[in-house]
Amino acid sequence: MAFIKLDSASKIYETAQALRGVDLEVEQGQWLNIVGPSGSGKSTLLNVIGGLDSLSSGNVVIDGAEITGLSEDAMAVFRRERIGFVFQQAHLIPYLNAVENVMLSQYFHSMSDEDEAIEALKRVGLGHRLTHRPSQLSGGEQQRVCIARALINSPKLLLADEPTGNLDRENTRIILELLKKLHQEEHFTIILVTHDPFVSQWGQRIITMEDGKIKCDEFICYL
Repeated sequence: MAFIKLDSASKIYETAQALRGVDLEVEQGQWLNIVGPSGSGKSTLLNVIGGLDSLSSGNVVIDGAEITGLSEDAMAVFRRERIGFVFQQAHLIPYLNAVENVMLSQYFHSMSDEDEAIEALKRVGLGHRLTHRPSQLSGGEQQRVCIARALINSPKLLLADEPTGNLDRENTRIILELLKKLHQEEHFTIILVTHDPFVSQWGQRIITMEDGKIKCDEFICYL
């Protein structure tokens, strides 16, 4: 059984239809990239899978659980226990240092553990920046803190929306190499939205969205 399965997923806003009956299956441990022009529905698709947006019709099943009809509280628990998020903006708390920002994710999950947070930051190459606040970190370093925060609770699914959108090519490559390394070690599922052709080639599968539908679905190899 697929780890993620969407059946006839549709999303209608007041002035537009973002998703038009999307069918999609994603296997456990797969790295899937979603590409497409602005307004194609790629971010809406990611948000629906992450439970950040609800469907107008259709359903979503993740790891055997149908999330479509979950209440807001139940969906919040599901996200907290099974999904990690990395966005284009770091969304770090400015007055907390790197360790404390990672621990915050632990706090909302169960209970915080400073040693685990430190180890998570070391794994993303920030063992020398533990006590630095976001304003003291580069854009690439802030995104590495976000990755540590997203993975600290060992989720089965990592959702990334333009995670390198604000970075130059060198830092983009650093982030992608890091994701590749962690993905190969821990075998979690990655779904990543990007508009960058360079980024889209890092992974195992690409789907191209157009006008709320999947136009193309192809398997690739890691760069």
